[in-house]
Amino acid sequence: MNLIREVDVCVVGAGHAGCEAALACARLGLETVIFTVSVDSIALMPCNPNIGGSSKGHLVREVDALGGEMARNIDKTFIQSKMLNRSKGPAVHSLRAQADKAEYSRSMRKVLENQEHLTIKQAEVCELLWEEIHDTEKNASKRITGLKIFSGMTYRCKAVVLCTGTYLNARCLCGEAITYTGPNGLQAAVHLTDSLLAMGVEMRRFKTGTPARMDKRSIDFSKMEEQFGDEKVIPFSFSTDPEKVQIDQVSCYLTYTNRETHEIIRNNLDRSPIYAGIIEGTGPRYCPSIEDKVVKFSDKERHQVFIEPEGLHTNEMYVGGMSSSLPEDVQLAMYRTVPGLENCEIVRNAYAIEYDCINSNQLFPTLRFKNIEGLYSGGQLNGSSGYEEAAAQGLVAGINAAQFILDKEELVIDRSEGYIGVLIDDLVTKDNTEPYRMMTSRAEYRLLLRQDNADLRLRKKGFQVGLISKAQYDDVINKKYMIDNEISRLKNVKIGASKSNQEFLQKHGSTLLKTGSNLAELLCRPELDYQLLCELDPEREWLPEEVIEQVEIEIKYEGYIERQLRQVEQFKKMEKKKIPDDLDYDEVPSLRIEARQKLKKFHPLSMGQASRISGVSPADISVLLIYLEQYKKNREIK
Repeated sequence: MNLIREVDVCVVGAGHAGCEAALACARLGLETVIFTVSVDSIALMPCNPNIGGSSKGHLVREVDALGGEMARNIDKTFIQSKMLNRSKGPAVHSLRAQADKAEYSRSMRKVLENQEHLTIKQAEVCELLWEEIHDTEKNASKRITGLKIFSGMTYRCKAVVLCTGTYLNARCLCGEAITYTGPNGLQAAVHLTDSLLAMGVEMRRFKTGTPARMDKRSIDFSKMEEQFGDEKVIPFSFSTDPEKVQIDQVSCYLTYTNRETHEIIRNNLDRSPIYAGIIEGTGPRYCPSIEDKVVKFSDKERHQVFIEPEGLHTNEMYVGGMSSSLPEDVQLAMYRTVPGLENCEIVRNAYAIEYDCINSNQLFPTLRFKNIEGLYSGGQLNGSSGYEEAAAQGLVAGINAAQFILDKEELVIDRSEGYIGVLIDDLVTKDNTEPYRMMTSRAEYRLLLRQDNADLRLRKKGFQVGLISKAQYDDVINKKYMIDNEISRLKNVKIGASKSNQEFLQKHGSTLLKTGSNLAELLCRPELDYQLLCELDPEREWLPEEVIEQVEIEIKYEGYIERQLRQVEQFKKMEKKKIPDDLDYDEVPSLRIEARQKLKKFHPLSMGQASRISGVSPADISVLLIYLEQYKKNREIK
């Protein structure tokens, strides 16, 4: 007998994307089931033992601002924390935390297990159920009706969120040894790809890799550079009490490869699946294997290697920077040339993993499939890489699956509003032929999209969706009021060229005043900061540190911020120019053939989105703008 269960949402996969998607749907009151090939792999960290990092820390902060869980979970389970790029401007400051892998997974599993409206199910999803429709309004020719699991049970639902990570038809490669499993030897998902192909979904084959794990007892740390965490820890979540994250931290270590390491690798390239042609998938350009580094950067005499603990209750150490798919004997030989690893013992071999993913051009910015109503996708299935990118997409996909069911407006974050917007826009408008990785350089408006102001930018959206409470949103409104009030006050506090004021400026190496000034103008000087100026500002009231931080950044970078705001205004104008769903690009005169093909393929929603499609030139956009004006006039006449 075929059992049938009725639910609202099915989330396929319980990695970082799946956890955020399922929690979002359940917290919005929808009966949700999350499927995983192993309950023990919920929020698994199969590669690096950290959350955040350059640009990725921005994503985690934004996930938190919208009401996601990743930031709160790492705040509970980190063992070292560091703010990266402090020597540079605030636009690129990024928080990074070493995680206790096992605790991170256990903690997230506990959150899921205790979430109302959410059920965890260990099962392999083998088939999606759908029906043909003809909904031109929603640009859909199919509608999701449910799914089947391998045991035969059917789940009827209104929406499905696919967050399969690297499990679809996965195989792991270590030299000549190939195992048909997912990461960490877990069961691969071998049936779902066929179902997606049957629905007309375009699939791709990507690959990624991970380095070896070493036995801590076999490592000589005295030959390495010890890396400490920050003396004062800044939490990831805006809801975490900063006092609760001031803990004793563990150290990481830095060492380097050398000529001997590189020689061993070069001599064994024919045994690497990457260079022997065994691997079919495309790997990540910005997170290459050590083989790729040695070949592509042959002029470099050494590469950094980070030795990082996997947790407090294990001796496993992660060898960051040396991912590989070379055979085990070659791995051991090359690792043992690295200072401090001369006598190392491998607990887990490095390996490459190949998996099926989709061409993300098939998605709307809501992460819904363009021609399939009710089907959403998030994480590495979309051709991205990284835990943080996955969590961000999973949250957006989950929110929008819920909004669709609740018949509410779906959430779209644009490039001027967040790194999440940049990430998703790049995935759905660009031809991504390799795993996508978030970087600060991808964000045009990064001075506005800082990790420190993610709550000010996105809390309102989280509140409107229903994942942020009224009290949390009121806190942000109050914070914004204090920031604006203090900036205004500093601009109105006059400072004269008195003897005491001149002595203060001289003491701090600042140019003396010739005429009167105000505190805001003095704060713009690089050698002065808000705390120093309190000597000239006896009437200043106490303010929270996070408010002071915003005040200082807003004043010091005011000119640059205003310039970016003007750029955003122009960007918004293009985003507001919507392209009609029924526009026939073959009817647009003077449009180049390549542009016509790309526009028909991507079906951009706005002129802004159209302008970011590779192969569509500024001249094509001008032609399209002129045509749209005439097109709208003709429609109005009719």
